[in-house]
Amino acid sequence: MVEREIEIDFAELLALPLEESTTTLACVSNAVGGDLIGNATWLGYPIRLLLARARPLAGADMVLSRSEDGWTAGTPLEVLTDDRNAILAVGMNGEPLPLEHGYPVRMVVPGLYGYVSATKWVVELNVTRFDRETAYWTTRGWTARGPVKLSSRIDVPSRNTDVAAGPVIVAGVAWSQYVGIRGVQVQVDDGAWNDATLADAISADTWRQWSWVWPASAGRHTLRVRATDAAGLVQTSVRRDVIPDGATGLHDIPVTVA
Repeated sequence: MVEREIEIDFAELLALPLEESTTTLACVSNAVGGDLIGNATWLGYPIRLLLARARPLAGADMVLSRSEDGWTAGTPLEVLTDDRNAILAVGMNGEPLPLEHGYPVRMVVPGLYGYVSATKWVVELNVTRFDRETAYWTTRGWTARGPVKLSSRIDVPSRNTDVAAGPVIVAGVAWSQYVGIRGVQVQVDDGAWNDATLADAISADTWRQWSWVWPASAGRHTLRVRATDAAGLVQTSVRRDVIPDGATGLHDIPVTVA
């Protein structure tokens, strides 16, 4: 559904004015407190500029990307044409894109789970409609659009660790890609919520580190974290499984204070 079909080879892509950006990618299968999420600095060309050359037709609302091995992902057209830095990536962390991360070219799209956006070894972008095409995971019970859920995680202290009474650093990360994080709070047992200190954000497309000094007293305690995004949305405490479009709930860990 374009006015003009475009074909571009790898050499032509490398010759374009490439841009570097840092983006946090997350898997939809990441459970509350899970580690299926990470950052990288990517080098690539904005997909919106290629789409502008192709000129999508009125009524198109999806881009079906296809991997060299036949895998597909359906991405909302509006996400690939707004001001976020959705790119065809050719580099990662200052090096050529590794094979396991999609060499020679992959998609990186801030704000969406990988199953609807992060196609590796990408060879085709088909401008179409959600009511005409379905992608690999959407035929297997997952929702079609997959925006990343606002979430947060405690990294230190680790679960079931023993700490000494007194000041204890509690720290972790919070994320809401393309929206950004405004605040993070920590709760001890079922007490009041305490504001954490936020590290400077690289951008709205990356997770944000946070820390809080806990005046720990002896006993067995539960630490819990929640985040607020830049739009004012507070992370929900309602626990939901990863299926059909990502887990929700608050991460908590038990800690023993001696």
